[in-house]
Amino acid sequence: MARLKNAERQHFVQAYKPGESEPGEEWLELAKYISSIGDDTQEGTEEEAFYDGDGTPETSVISVAEAYTPEGYYDPEDDAQELIAGLKRKTGDGRKIWHKVVRSDGKKEWVGRATVSAIVAGAGDASAYETFSCNIRFDQIPKETDLPNGGDNGGNDGGSSGE
Repeated sequence: MARLKNAERQHFVQAYKPGESEPGEEWLELAKYISSIGDDTQEGTEEEAFYDGDGTPETSVISVAEAYTPEGYYDPEDDAQELIAGLKRKTGDGRKIWHKVVRSDGKKEWVGRATVSAIVAGAGDASAYETFSCNIRFDQIPKETDLPNGGDNGGNDGGSSGE
């Protein structure tokens, strides 16, 4: 079984314009000075017991809100970080972006509209570098796509630009 490094998984962002149903072709890779990306996915569940069982409650997952939490150092010259930092004082559709995640082996990607919250772009101790972090939560389950050149290119998706 292969073990893949987290750094081989790629996260890309793109500006969202209200009413768009599909993202464009130009993606910004969220990677520079990002040292950690957590999985903050939340699931809604319900428990019920039925007479055809023994009365033990069964858990059903009724919703999935997939989310990621990048953390690192803030670089205002990095286009991906600056896109997110520019959303800090916005509300509603002003907090929407397109988000793409490419699996570490490069064989699958997930794309969807997302909401950015908890934006930190420049904070911390006086003696430290400015921090960057946020929460990027898909607005619905993202579209999954098998990538044709997956696994042949070290985790790159074979067509998206990270710059």
